[in-house]
Order: sequence, then C-alpha cells, then structure tokens
Amino acid sequence: MNQKHLPFILLAAITLCSVAVGCGSDDPEVPPVTPVIPDTDTIVNPVDTTTVDTDTIVIPVDSTVYIKWSGTTATVELDESLADQITYQVTGGDVVVTNTNETDEFQFDLSGATTNGSFTYNGTYKTTIQLRGLDLTSATGGAIDIQCGKRVKLVLTEGTVNKLADAPDGEQKAALNCQGHLEVSGSGELDIEGNARHALRSKEYLQLKSSTGKINIAKAASDGIHVGEYFLMNGGEVTISNVSSDGLQVETDATSEEELNGQFIMNGGTINVTLDAVDAKAIRLDADKTNTAIVPHMQILGGNVTVAITSTALGSRGLDSDGNITIGSSSTEPTIDVTVAAGTYTDTSTSEEDRATGIKAELTLTIAGGTTTVAATGEKSRGVRATTLTATGGQLTVTNTGTKSQGIKLDNVFRPGQGGTVNGSFKY
Repeated sequence: MNQKHLPFILLAAITLCSVAVGCGSDDPEVPPVTPVIPDTDTIVNPVDTTTVDTDTIVIPVDSTVYIKWSGTTATVELDESLADQITYQVTGGDVVVTNTNETDEFQFDLSGATTNGSFTYNGTYKTTIQLRGLDLTSATGGAIDIQCGKRVKLVLTEGTVNKLADAPDGEQKAALNCQGHLEVSGSGELDIEGNARHALRSKEYLQLKSSTGKINIAKAASDGIHVGEYFLMNGGEVTISNVSSDGLQVETDATSEEELNGQFIMNGGTINVTLDAVDAKAIRLDADKTNTAIVPHMQILGGNVTVAITSTALGSRGLDSDGNITIGSSSTEPTIDVTVAAGTYTDTSTSEEDRATGIKAELTLTIAGGTTTVAATGEKSRGVRATTLTATGGQLTVTNTGTKSQGIKLDNVFRPGQGGTVNGSFKY
C-alpha cells in the first residue's frame, strides 16, 4: 500500500479589515483596527487542537483526498487524521478507495492523466467527487466506478476538460458508473467513451444542476446515458452520438419510493442526439411492466432538444415514452427539433415492421408551450405517434415528405380549439 500524508499547516497570521461602505477602489480608507484578544480565548475543535499558552487554536482538518495520475502510476494524499477512516490500494494506475465514515462527507479530487488507470470508490455515506483536469482511460474495466448507494456529487471544475474511457473487453456497466444517485454540477467539460456498454450510468437518479457545463458522449457500445429511476435537468449541454443503442434511457423502478420515479424532466439546458443505430431511441422513458401504477411521464418544460435520426437508424425514434409526453407549459417555451431520415426496420423474430418516428407517446402527447418541429423525410417514416394529442398552447408542426411517410398518427381524433397550434396531416 502506497500512502502519503499531507502535513499539518498552522497559519499564525491574522489580518482584520473593517470596511464602512462597500469594497470598491473609490471607498475611503479606514484606519486598521487592532484586534482585542481575551486572556482566555478558546476556539473549540472536537477533532484536533494545539494549545499555545492559554489559547486553543483550531487546526482545520482537510477533508479532501487528492488523487493524481501520471503515466502508469497514481499518488494519493490525505490528511493523517483521516487515515483510520479512509484506506486505499494503488496498483499501477488503478486506485481503490474505501471510506468507512458514516457521518461526515469527504471530497475526492481527481486529476492527471493515464492510459492505464481507474478509480473505484467504496463507501456507505454521501460524498463529493471533483474532476479537475482528469484524463482517465482504463485497460481492464471502468474508468470511474462509484460503489456507493447514497447521493454522490460530481463536480466538473471550472475551466477544465475531463475525459473518461473504459476497456472494450471489460465486464463493467459503464465507463462512469454510480450505484447511487448522481448530481452533476460545475461549468467544466466531461467527455466519455463507453467501449464495453454504457458511457454513463446512474443506478438510481441523475440530476444535472443549472451550473453544469458540457457532457459529451462520443461513443457507447450500448446506451449513451442510462438512468435507473428518473432524470432531472436544469442546465448544461449534453451531446450524444455514435451509440449502439439509446442515446439517453430512463427506466422506472417498480420498488422505488422516489417521488419522481419514472419521470424525465427537463427545465433548461440543451440536449443534442444523433442516432445511427437500428431500432434505437434518442430519449427513451421505460415503464416497469410489474408496477402499472407508475405511469412514466416525459416533461420537456424548458431548454432545447435537437434529434437527428440518420438514414441508417432504421425504425428508430426521437422522443419515446411508455406513458405520457408533455412539451412546454403556459410559462415555458422549449424548442424541439426532430428530423427522421430513416425508414422502416423489420424485426426478424416477429416479422413486424417498425417505422422510424420522431415523437412517440404510448398514451397522451400534450403540447402546452414552446415550438416543436418534426420532419419525417425517410421512406415510410412517421412524424408523431400517440394515443391522444392535446394542444393547450405552443406550436407543433409536422411535415412528412418521405415516400409513403405519415405526419401524425393517433388512436383518438384530435379536436382543435383546445388552444395552441397544430400543423400536419392526420391519420387515424
């Protein structure tokens, strides 16, 4: 075991500044104030203290563990007071960390570069993982594997580009895998290649905070992003391409008690998906057939979504929900643009022919705001498929120029006058 500790640093310089009005350069200067120190001044620290005369001065514990990769090796640095709670094993560039603390949140700072390394985290308490200019490629498995069932914050440090790639012949679920619920923030950039299966996977939910920068999925042997309970996006820019299955898939957990279980919610940000694979979905929301009480609901209430279903993506779909889809509201104006250049796909096991489709809702598609445009240009392609279409606001425009293509296919008759604008040819 390779272990290195950061030394304690006692900073004994204290500077006090009193400012009467603001902090600008034009503010009047204020004479320095001499601090008054009581004869017995005690600052309490339950973790560690050093006594100087009658004063007890706090030496703060650094709760961050620093891990840096270089070439074929990695180094780990942590405060010595954490040694009885955090253990680690370094084998070449592979780092395995175990955190036994169950009351305090620690942060793990990952940086450096290697073409043969990985980070595995084991713990039972919530944690923060910060990527600070990390370029991590594994030769044996996943790049980052977070074995923690709690909330995990993933911070993309401002001004940094971070890259993750896994081994093509590994048994890992994803290049970046989290067994808990993942919350992403920070204005940096994250590029992921999933060579064995998914690129990014969160077993429970995935949240993208409003401060999130860019997430680029450049390759996935299966789904680009795979989520187990729900997806919530308040900001950021997600670009997905070169995937062999779905771009972004959200499942429904039949036993989950999460309030948002079975939902895809987008309040802001941008999603761009390009599909080349046969019978794939750009954004997919699945129902759990064992619990029919949970009705999946895809809600795009803000932001921008662009989907390109290329000519090779036969039978693929853009927005696909086993339940309902709602676009916009009376106070939100999302913009959605879907192009369907592919044709049909025939499943050899069932001999059924599936049309490439821009938007498909198993139940109701509601247009409540914003601008939604779907262009079906492929042979026998389809713009919209739903049981019921409701328009209370916004605008839906569907064109079908492909040979034998369809505009809007519904099971129930659409009755105008509910509000909003719907343009396109109907088929019942």
